[in-house]
Amino acid sequence: MAAKTATNQNNTSRSIVIIGVLFFIFGFVTWLNSVLIPFLKTASQLNNFESYLVAFASYISYFVMAIPSAWVLKKIGFKNGMSLGLIVMAIGALIFIPAAMSRTYAMFLFGLFVQGTGLALLQSAANPYITILGPIESAAKRISIMGICNKVAGALAPIIFGAILLKNMDAVEARLEGMGAAAKAAELDELASLVITPYIIMAVILVGLSVLIYYSALPEIETDGEDDTLAAANKSKTSVLQFPNLLLGTLAMFLYVGVEVIAGDTVISYARDGHDIATDVAKYFTTYTLIAMIVGYLIGTVTIPKYISQQKALQISGILGIILGLAAIFTDGYISVLCISLLGLANALVFPAIWPLALHGLGRFTKMGSSFLIMALAGGAILPLIYGYLADTFDPQSAYWIVIPSYLYIWFFAAKGHKIK
Repeated sequence: MAAKTATNQNNTSRSIVIIGVLFFIFGFVTWLNSVLIPFLKTASQLNNFESYLVAFASYISYFVMAIPSAWVLKKIGFKNGMSLGLIVMAIGALIFIPAAMSRTYAMFLFGLFVQGTGLALLQSAANPYITILGPIESAAKRISIMGICNKVAGALAPIIFGAILLKNMDAVEARLEGMGAAAKAAELDELASLVITPYIIMAVILVGLSVLIYYSALPEIETDGEDDTLAAANKSKTSVLQFPNLLLGTLAMFLYVGVEVIAGDTVISYARDGHDIATDVAKYFTTYTLIAMIVGYLIGTVTIPKYISQQKALQISGILGIILGLAAIFTDGYISVLCISLLGLANALVFPAIWPLALHGLGRFTKMGSSFLIMALAGGAILPLIYGYLADTFDPQSAYWIVIPSYLYIWFFAAKGHKIK
């Protein structure tokens, strides 16, 4: 019996490591947007609203592909689905090559959408997998560990790609202002070509990981099981729409991902355009955002559920987000920009806490409920676009008012919304 328990624990630990690698990939690819937004804004000569279509293309794929992803996972299983998702991401990375060679913004966006499609498939498998891979009471702790993997990658991505894509960007922009049309086009073509080599390398790595996942010992798990009590409680339920905690949690997820993407993907442009901070300095602010999130995740792994519940952690996160958002709006310079980066601390424990609270009690409806939460990641497509419109209409700092009601609703879901059955 002891040997069997030890074997099960080893299998669980090995599975957590594999899923951790996938969360690292999520983070690296997702948080590249923080560099791509200012890079493509210059390379494709865009305004704020147009540049945030980068985030839109990446995150709208979650809304479009979440339910198809659930269907695919049902047909081929979690492990094969994860392997396929990595291949789709590699295809998206390779689309960047013709996009750069022709400097066609729409093709860049299509490549990001394809990458997002692969990510939707991966997220549809990995998030419920790690939620169910152990007791529900400690699910937020396990997702926090995954969050550390995700955000370490996210912290590295803007440093690595920022050094390649944003190097001497201020000097490039100064040169562009004095150029004629032909010389300017040639300079922008050369700038766009900088993405080709790193995205080829990315595609090769993604294909390699796909092969490793396919041949790994990652076990399938049952997501639709119900014990007798849960089966009795859900006996009269015929639709996933009959679970208010899921529906309210889906809205919380939508708003949360929106403000998370705003905090990470707008802060470089905000530092440059809102406070005239040099690009060589501004390019690190997204990394600060991700470091703040890592600190939050570390706090979560230590405190949840031993000292505070995942509900209480979510309430604290909502309140902290409101405080930092208001501080960013009413301060100036580096302080204001750092307050946006520190939103990473407020955001860290939101995603880990929403999943178990929204999926609690769904039983056989868990896979479809997970699809709802994956669709809600489209908040990262919509809210940054609204921010970009407000930044063009008013100014980049005033546009951050959008985060305040979002954090207020997150607090409501933590305090009241998740209890509604």
